[in-house]
Amino acid sequence: MSGSELITTPFTAASTADEVLDGVDLTGVRAIVTGSSSGLGIETARALTAAGAEVALAVRDLAAGRAVAETIAKSTGAVAPRVLQLDLADLASVRRFVASWDEPLQLLINNAGLVTGGLERTGEGWELQFATNHLGHFALAEGLHDALARGASERGGARIVALSSTAHMRAGVDFDDLQFERRDYDPQLAYAQSKTANSLFAVEASRRWAADGIVANAVNPGGVVTGLQRNFTPWQRASLDAAEAAGAFTYKTIEQGAATTIVAAVAPQFARTGGHYLDDCREAYVVPNDADLVQHPHGVKEWALDPAAAERLWTVSAELLHA
Repeated sequence: MSGSELITTPFTAASTADEVLDGVDLTGVRAIVTGSSSGLGIETARALTAAGAEVALAVRDLAAGRAVAETIAKSTGAVAPRVLQLDLADLASVRRFVASWDEPLQLLINNAGLVTGGLERTGEGWELQFATNHLGHFALAEGLHDALARGASERGGARIVALSSTAHMRAGVDFDDLQFERRDYDPQLAYAQSKTANSLFAVEASRRWAADGIVANAVNPGGVVTGLQRNFTPWQRASLDAAEAAGAFTYKTIEQGAATTIVAAVAPQFARTGGHYLDDCREAYVVPNDADLVQHPHGVKEWALDPAAAERLWTVSAELLHA
C-alpha cells in the first residue's frame, strides 16, 4: 500500500481526545469501554461522556469503576457512566456481561490490557496475556454482535476499536504454540503475540460483519505511562527504556494517547471502512515482517494485517471458546 492511499485525518501525534471530539455530538450513542478504571480507559470514557455518549465502564473492580464514574460526572457535568463488572480472563464473567446487555450498541472500545512479568495461566490453561488481551475481547465482541448490529441499524453504523501496540512488531501469532506449552516463556513475546492478535481481530471482524454495518479498527495509542506497566520486571523496564532511547517511541500524555482511539471511534474517515491499524491519528504504513522497529516506529507489520492469519485466528479462537 502506498502512502497516497493511506487514510489520514486532520489530527496528529500531539492531538488530544478532546480536540478530536471538538464539535462532535454523540448524544444517543451508546459505548462500552473495557478497562476503564485506569489510564487510557478513563480518558477515553471521559472524553466520550463529555461529547454526550452514554458510556458503560466495563471493569474488574466495581468500587474503582464507581469512583471513576463519579469523577467523570463531576468533571463533565454529564450523567455518570454506568459501571458494569467484567473480567476478561474469566469466560463466565464475559458471558454474564453479554447476557446482561440488552440495548443497541454503537461503540465497543476494547481498551483493557494486561502485561505479566512471568507465565500465568487461566483456569482453562490459556496463557494469561493472550487470554485477556485477545480471547476475552473476542468473546465479548462475538457476544455483543447482535447489539452492535442493532446499534448500526439505529444510527447508521457501529464501530469496534481494538487497542494494539507497537509491541506487535516483535512477534506474529504462533499458531503452533499459542499458549507457550512448548517454547520457553517470554512475557514480551507473549504480549506482542496478543497485540498482533488484536489487529488481526479487527481485520476479520470487519470482513465478517461489515454487511451488518459493523467495522473494526486497531489502534496504537503510543507510549503512555499507565498501570499497564505495573507488573514489569526490571528486565522489562530496562528493555522499554532502551527502546525509548533508541527512538522506537516518544512518550505521550494520556490525553494524547487516547486521541487515536477516539479517531477510530468517531472520525468520519473510518465510519465505513475497517481492518486498519491506526497510529498517531491516521492509518499506519505497512512494513515487512523483518523491518526494524526503531526505523519504523509508526508502521504496522504485514503479519498484523494478513487476511489468512486473521481468518485462522478467528477460527482457532472460536474453537477454544466453544470447545
